Amino acid sequence: MDTVTVPLSALKTRNSKTAPSRADGEGSVQVQMDPNIKLGTAKVFAVYGKGGIGKSTTSSNLSVAFSKIGKRVLQIGCDPKHDSTFTLTKCLVPTVIDVLESVEFHAEELRTEDFVFPGYNGVMCVEAGGPPAGTGCGGYVVGQTVKLLKEHHLLEDTDVVIFDVLGDVVCGGFAAPLQHADRALIVTANDFDSIFAMNRIIGAIQAKSKNYNVRLGGVIANRSDATDQIDKFNDVVGLKTMARFPALDVIRKSRLKKSTLFEMDASPEVEAVQQEYLRLAAQLWQGTDPLVATPMRDRDIFDLLGFD
Repeated sequence: MDTVTVPLSALKTRNSKTAPSRADGEGSVQVQMDPNIKLGTAKVFAVYGKGGIGKSTTSSNLSVAFSKIGKRVLQIGCDPKHDSTFTLTKCLVPTVIDVLESVEFHAEELRTEDFVFPGYNGVMCVEAGGPPAGTGCGGYVVGQTVKLLKEHHLLEDTDVVIFDVLGDVVCGGFAAPLQHADRALIVTANDFDSIFAMNRIIGAIQAKSKNYNVRLGGVIANRSDATDQIDKFNDVVGLKTMARFPALDVIRKSRLKKSTLFEMDASPEVEAVQQEYLRLAAQLWQGTDPLVATPMRDRDIFDLLGFD
């Protein structure tokens, strides 16, 4: 797919119009969304975790699981490489930034089918995309995506919205989905680097929760046959593991086949993973108590994890 260059002037102009109606926590310089833009009655989940940990695989399969229990689902990929939904759509779809540029940022000229694409089992798919490296803010892109969805009344017919957010959270723009979410879910593996990233994400969620509705929902252990290190960390900071997916080769193969796990050939291990996703979707739909977690200092994590 061709690389899209977004005019820097367009991003700067829009980013300069912040809405500082509510602070984002002490010392925060995070991007503010328009406080008048709400996601309606849908249950909204933001999926975070270390880069490469399997957030898109988790998000896509969770989207299908929600659809399998009869919910209308919208998945929004928030990574500039726009590959969150490709196992649902079987291709890399145009991003919101792509289509906005094609109409010179005149959003009123866009049709729903220009930026919303049907995926497996009826899951609606959107890729927000992002500005070229070093030229803009991911928070602007998330804001424009939600605005378009509202203007086209897509959120009125949606039961579940899943934001799949890229990698480790540092920039406030990439924490922007937390301003819309009800629950934040953290995908991690049973290793130091993943848990270190999870600790940083807890801090970002803590900052947003001061002035927004988002709360921690829990941890999803991915590619993890054991969870001893995750459990050790959870006990200290106040988290809980909601689901666990082992390091199965069929999960890797599903990505290569551009398929969700619900489309793979039946086997006992595939069916076990499908059931775990269905159980997680049902649990999230029923509702989870918010978790109050306190991030650790970097040095303390280093001392906590590992073998004695």
